[in-house]
Amino acid sequence: MEPEAAKLIGAGLAAIALAGAGVGIGHIFGNYLAGALRNPSAAPAQFPNLLLGFALAEATGLFGLVISLILLFVV
Repeated sequence: MEPEAAKLIGAGLAAIALAGAGVGIGHIFGNYLAGALRNPSAAPAQFPNLLLGFALAEATGLFGLVISLILLFVV
């Protein structure tokens, strides 16, 4: 395999994390909303967990983007 082709394949695989982060964020907010509708009194206690989950899912996507850009333009 040529090095240029391997670089593009690696960048594409790293960019998959962007799609996974979007799906993860949707699941996080959907599950929080479902739980808040079932037990509204517990929703404020779970809000910090919601923000932590959102931050971790978003960071995963951003790390994937950075890695794919590094593979495309630096290596």
